Amino acid sequence: MKILGIDPGLVRTGYGLIEVFSDERVKLIEAGVVKTRPDQGISNRLRIIYDNLNDIIRTYKPQVVVLEKLYSHYKHPATSILMGHARGVVCLLCGINSVQLVNYSATHIKKAVTGNGRAGKKQIQRMVKELLKLKKDPEPVDISDALAMAMSYMYISTKGRAT
Repeated sequence: MKILGIDPGLVRTGYGLIEVFSDERVKLIEAGVVKTRPDQGISNRLRIIYDNLNDIIRTYKPQVVVLEKLYSHYKHPATSILMGHARGVVCLLCGINSVQLVNYSATHIKKAVTGNGRAGKKQIQRMVKELLKLKKDPEPVDISDALAMAMSYMYISTKGRAT
């Protein structure tokens, strides 16, 4: 099964695609970041995110896309609104490409991958590195967060962790 985790953002959208085999082996297929700049305007930025993620979905054909549930901090509501634009693109892509979309809270993702629902970014990076047998921490954190989302689906759906 191929699982694509996406960490949506207007400046950087991280993505991580893994394949899970019946013997529970996990293989990293592709990971990276789609970057945009504020001077490109919102409509062009969303098109860049759409085009890049659409290429990934059409090329690799994941069965599931995992997103973090939208969370708004009362001190920074504009951040979640802007992230919501990129998140909407991902939801649209799933609908157009008939890919199952799953949403987990940040604490569920962290708990599934690290065992701690309040794990920090560095702890998530280290655990993703360890679980995928990588030589170094995935960077930037948008990539490790996206991979953690993909891996959380594997743990929650098959092993019942973090439920």
